[in-house]
Amino acid sequence: MATVSSRVGGDLGSGFDDAAWVDVLDAVDKTYAELVDYQEQLEARNAELSSMRAFLGSIMSSISDYLVVTDKDGVVADVSRSFCDAIGRDKDALLGRPIVSFFEGEMCQRMRDVMTDLAKTKQERTFEADLVTRAGASPVDFRVAPRLDRRKRLSGIILTGRPLGELRRAYQELEQSHESLKQAQTQLVRTEKLASLGRLLAGVAHELNNPISFVYANTHSLQKYLDRFEAYFERVQDGASREELVALRSELRLERDLKNLRVAIEGARDGSERVRDIVEDLRRLSSDGSGEVTVFDLRQTAMIGADWVKRGLKNEMKISVEGESHCLAMGRQGHVQQVIMNLMQNAADAMQGVEAPEIRVKLSYQDEFAVLQVCDNGPGVPEDLRAAIFDPFFSTKEVGQGTGLGLSISLKIAEEHGGSLTYVSDGAPGACFRLMLKRGDAS
Repeated sequence: MATVSSRVGGDLGSGFDDAAWVDVLDAVDKTYAELVDYQEQLEARNAELSSMRAFLGSIMSSISDYLVVTDKDGVVADVSRSFCDAIGRDKDALLGRPIVSFFEGEMCQRMRDVMTDLAKTKQERTFEADLVTRAGASPVDFRVAPRLDRRKRLSGIILTGRPLGELRRAYQELEQSHESLKQAQTQLVRTEKLASLGRLLAGVAHELNNPISFVYANTHSLQKYLDRFEAYFERVQDGASREELVALRSELRLERDLKNLRVAIEGARDGSERVRDIVEDLRRLSSDGSGEVTVFDLRQTAMIGADWVKRGLKNEMKISVEGESHCLAMGRQGHVQQVIMNLMQNAADAMQGVEAPEIRVKLSYQDEFAVLQVCDNGPGVPEDLRAAIFDPFFSTKEVGQGTGLGLSISLKIAEEHGGSLTYVSDGAPGACFRLMLKRGDAS
């Protein structure tokens, strides 16, 4: 053993001089520093992931309408507390069950047909079905939306539902009195437009679908990245050689995942901020608004809003921004951006089925005001409806597809900024809205 050791030592001594050993030690130190840095980054990402999960959990606990998230096979992955209360079972007892198991007979087949159609078209669907609850079969108005991965492939579905039991009972009571039926129906419509909590919640749930789905998809991506990094660091702790670690790092594609981590976190944050903005929109009806008033570029704000609206569209639509290259305005930029996005989204919704749909945003100055106009080539607003378009809860959309609060909130924000929001009738096809804000000082 001494002879072998001396020979090996002699070979190493003759093959490696002091400078070579220094290089080896430097490489080891560098590799160790990189591993420590990766571990710190992973711990930070894991903390952000935990925070995001807690945030998503609070949403699932507080939403009033039913909300169910499944995988691509229709197996329940997450449910809201309201759904658990309706079924009469704890959340843990519902996870892992097929979504069709909450329906019976014809309703079960209807749910299967909707899921099959969703897998083919990847388009949202609405349908009515009886849900098996602890109180018996309960009619519910459901909206089913696809969950898509980065490759636009179906990774699951999001099911939201609004119970119809109380509304059905109200209509039955109206039918019992034939003489006052028409008057009662008119009063019901008026009541819905002023207070209709059910419709408001359905609209909010619909608006929350996309950002919640976005957050949910990104948390799944973060979980996948976490599993790979954990596998890598387990090998590090087991004392794997540098060559093994380099090969494993390449096999797991950790460099790519490290870059994608930030994208996933930023995407989840964007979706969370959108949820927060929706809630803040509702609060603005009864508040004066808050936030720092600054000078900002209205053109840049409009372009950011256009990008966000384009992301949510299912069809190609041209959105152009024209006029002043730097149109400065005074106000709360986040609030103004919500107004612009709402005007663009309304225009996009109004042009469904229109050939070559286009939204034109025009920027200019008028005296002491910065002016932004959002015009489209859609059907426009009928003259007899123009006086009511800014009323709270007024909407020309179908029930469940909007709250009727968008223009009312936008008008309130414009007035809070000392400006105005008006409908412009210039004789051209389509609708056109003009937003006027106090002009910003470039200095």
